[in-house]
Amino acid sequence: MGMELTARELLEKLVSFPTVSDQSNLELVNWVAEYLKSWGAESHLVYDDTGDKADLYALVGPSVEGGVVLSGHTDVVPVEGQEWSADPFTVVERDGRLFGRGTCDMKGFDALALWAVQAAVRRGLKKPLILALSYDEEVGCLGAPRMIDAMRQTLPAAEAVIVGEPSMMKVVTGHKGAVGFKTHVRGFEVHSSLVHTGVSAVMTAARLVEWLRQRLEENIAATPNPEDALFEPPFTTLHVGVIHGGTASNITARDCEFLTDIRCPPSQDPQDWLARFRQEVARVEAEIRAIRPEAAITITPRMSNPALRPERNGAAERLARMLTGDNGRHVVSYGTEAGQFQERGHSVVVCGPGDIAQAHQPDEFISIEQFQAGQRFMERLVDHLAAQG
Repeated sequence: MGMELTARELLEKLVSFPTVSDQSNLELVNWVAEYLKSWGAESHLVYDDTGDKADLYALVGPSVEGGVVLSGHTDVVPVEGQEWSADPFTVVERDGRLFGRGTCDMKGFDALALWAVQAAVRRGLKKPLILALSYDEEVGCLGAPRMIDAMRQTLPAAEAVIVGEPSMMKVVTGHKGAVGFKTHVRGFEVHSSLVHTGVSAVMTAARLVEWLRQRLEENIAATPNPEDALFEPPFTTLHVGVIHGGTASNITARDCEFLTDIRCPPSQDPQDWLARFRQEVARVEAEIRAIRPEAAITITPRMSNPALRPERNGAAERLARMLTGDNGRHVVSYGTEAGQFQERGHSVVVCGPGDIAQAHQPDEFISIEQFQAGQRFMERLVDHLAAQG
């Protein structure tokens, strides 16, 4: 028989790998591959362009259609600059909570999915359980698309995908889509006493930031449609989180860049908003080039993540509601890999243990109650796959 580990021991092992997004995750996925091999499951690795990171997917049970995918990510956000009361990469139990980086987002779910492999092998399945663990979710859901495409080519079609981001085990059927990009303004340096002969990259960037702010204010003031009204907030958000530029107060800045994200409910397309911004950039760029032809504005995409759209009579929703007993209507404003599965033809919901409010926080935790609720969910899922005719 395979490696005998409890769900708690699996969580402790996964957290011990410091898989911050700017580091390799290969030590973790290689360990997971060995664990799955011990239970008779073959793992498939899908590497990034550097070879330093990899997705992992594996099938447990018969290689037939109608299985269920458990989708999680292996990367976590940094701990630098945060005040932790203990080692972030060691699980510590205190006051009914399990503390550690990733316990909530989302190695708790990953550990439960790995534990379900043991239950599945012992029980015997009629429909497969499929694990899908990605890299670089935290920096823009970059790793999952390659894995999903590879799964479609090598595995039988699944009935449903459950993305285990923390939802307090509620069945989430929709989330916002997003784009993120960097805008770089190239100006022309002159002394500030001759400002009319140069181009300030900082002041030009400020015009574009102000355009984004005005669009946000318009969205806030608008009346949302009934579907958008389910979200908090119920409108498209446009946000500049980082800006850098300039060298001195008396020199027109040669360079300025800022980072933007735009998040839309499923009724809108983030790419349409990016196109609107590009139109404004083209207008402003023409003005600054009339002053100095060297001036320019460049937009560099950083991430794009589709929304999860509520499905009509979706198989994943039916399954998740049966397993959880949750019949409420839930949507979230944060992004997940669910939209990437959905746009490739899968039926998908988000459902996992833990509270998203704890994600990315110092002293991140998952409550033991939520961890146990997630384990009961896995037990019921295995029963479901074992009973399928």
